[in-house]
Amino acid sequence: MTSPILKVEELTVYQGSYLAIKDVSFELLPGTDTAIVGPNGAGKSTLVKAILDLIPTSAGKVEIFGRPITRLGHLHQLLAYMPQNFVFDRSFPISVSELVGLGWVKTDQESAPKSAFWKRLWKQKREKLLAVTEALRRTDAYHLRHQAIGTLSGGQLKRVLLAYCLVMPRKLLMLDEAFAGVDVQGTADFYALLNELKQQEGWTILQVSHDIDMVNRHCDRVLCLNQTVVCTGRPEIALSPKNLLATYGPSFSRYHHQH
Repeated sequence: MTSPILKVEELTVYQGSYLAIKDVSFELLPGTDTAIVGPNGAGKSTLVKAILDLIPTSAGKVEIFGRPITRLGHLHQLLAYMPQNFVFDRSFPISVSELVGLGWVKTDQESAPKSAFWKRLWKQKREKLLAVTEALRRTDAYHLRHQAIGTLSGGQLKRVLLAYCLVMPRKLLMLDEAFAGVDVQGTADFYALLNELKQQEGWTILQVSHDIDMVNRHCDRVLCLNQTVVCTGRPEIALSPKNLLATYGPSFSRYHHQH
């Protein structure tokens, strides 16, 4: 039996006196792409942040790679997170290549004599350059490598952040509204790229999305959330009119994008 990459059991989060999510339980199997959908205020971003231990939880348990996130150790490098809003000072003088390079961490801890220090340093610098170059090429962002990150468009920045996630081997990629601020065509292109990289890298993906049509086309499973789990399953089941009504309520309107 295949062990889950992520296991969430009865997770409950309060924000002050407000109950944000209640008794949320689900699992992610390796190689799957799962979308969390639901109305505004349903607790989607709260759930992702709670899983990553970015906010305190009131009850429940989360395991990633079979361990609590606080005890991942070196396995933490196998986890990548792309937030909804990447907030930074646009005047800060850092290039695309430099930003992506921050995601590259040398894991080889083998000892070497001091006389080999400069040789080892040069080797690591070359490995890092090759990793950054490859990540930018695979996300179609190599032409941006010398550009300051403050000059990037929303879609360009998303690709650069995906390259940051790609620069090291990962097993779990978590995206919180990764397509916010990207136009319809840019979203379609990004989904196609994400699916291609998932197949190549064997990624397991958990993403928060408002785009029901894109989720239906590209994701393997869907978790419908409105403070608690309304339903989970394959898109054709979870996104049925009955389940969408139960998740969003009677005011829900579904928009179909034309591509």
